[in-house]
Amino acid sequence: MNALVLGLARSGQAAALALARRGDRVVGVDRSIEIDTGRLEAASVELRLGSEEASLLEGTDVLIKSPGVPAEAPLVAAARERGVPVWSEVELGGRLLPNPILGVTGTNGKTTTSELLGAMLGAPVAGNVGRALTELDGEVDVDRWIVCELSSFQLEDIADFRPAIGVLLNLEPDHLDRHGTFEAYRDAKLRIFENQRADDVAVVPRGFPALGQARRLEFSGDDPLPAEPRMPGAHNRENAAAAAAAARAAGVSDEQIAKALRTFPGVAHRLEEIAEIGGVRYVNDSKATNAAAARRAIAAYDAPLHVILGGLGKNESYAELAADLRAKDARAYLIGAAADELAAALDLPLERNGDLATAVRAAAAAAKPGDVVLLSPAAASYDQFENFEQRGEEFRRLVEELR
Repeated sequence: MNALVLGLARSGQAAALALARRGDRVVGVDRSIEIDTGRLEAASVELRLGSEEASLLEGTDVLIKSPGVPAEAPLVAAARERGVPVWSEVELGGRLLPNPILGVTGTNGKTTTSELLGAMLGAPVAGNVGRALTELDGEVDVDRWIVCELSSFQLEDIADFRPAIGVLLNLEPDHLDRHGTFEAYRDAKLRIFENQRADDVAVVPRGFPALGQARRLEFSGDDPLPAEPRMPGAHNRENAAAAAAAARAAGVSDEQIAKALRTFPGVAHRLEEIAEIGGVRYVNDSKATNAAAARRAIAAYDAPLHVILGGLGKNESYAELAADLRAKDARAYLIGAAADELAAALDLPLERNGDLATAVRAAAAAAKPGDVVLLSPAAASYDQFENFEQRGEEFRRLVEELR
């Protein structure tokens, strides 16, 4: 097979290397000329950096598109015009790996639920966060479950990808800057179920509209569980209920599920308690990159809240977020590009701090013993940080400086 891999970040490199290991001819393309290509060169991947000319498609059987590459990219559009199939990296992974796959998608809670399922099943976790799915090619026994976290960007370019168990956690407006409409975003998410058969399982929120052929299992945050989750928040109980339903469908015992619920501490940058200083708790929820995620974090606490908000907005309404903050009598500290939009939406005490360091110092100065300083930005990080992880680590560093 002659494959062109467009976008050579983590998942693109993993796809190119997996194909090269199988002896396929692989051309790797990226608009940046600063990509670290050492492993690709060692694997004899042909590299075309700084160019996305349509001529690169000559002789190409398939284009593997990295999730960060938009559908409107010239090379993607040219491939579709020429009838060249366009696959996501997870589509390729699903074809290369014979393992049963448990796929997890939703607007919020994907990583937490995927990692919790990994603990319940004793299974590797791949996909949207962490390892790319194709990195597991040849690394996992063929009868072992793989848990795969799936974003809308990955699912929009599947063809035959079929998880034996598919989980939809929730659907809220997100990534509208990329998908354009909530309907397009929703349709991308629901593709997780489109290739499932009658002997597969679809795990969905209770009352979710009918879809697909798979056996349907419903969950709700008030479902009985074999143990209460260690993670705080009503939203994490919903995540636990979804994970328990999926794990049972995979044949996991309630005893094993209970053990995971009692011991799983959660995931970094998701309601991660960094420190308690002078009776004030500092919580890193940097992964809250949309308003719905921030609302879940705010609901998890009864203590007085000092909430750091802002970053790169996603063209969504902050009205419900504002109502939740007012109900909690919270104080807001605004940073980043979305500060003006947030300030216009919030009718509560707030400060415009500009950057994270200023906001942390201001919140720490105002907080009293028993209060919580919560970084839950309700926005993406790309205006001031490379990603939400870097934003969360900077918050950690700033809190440590307070000691």
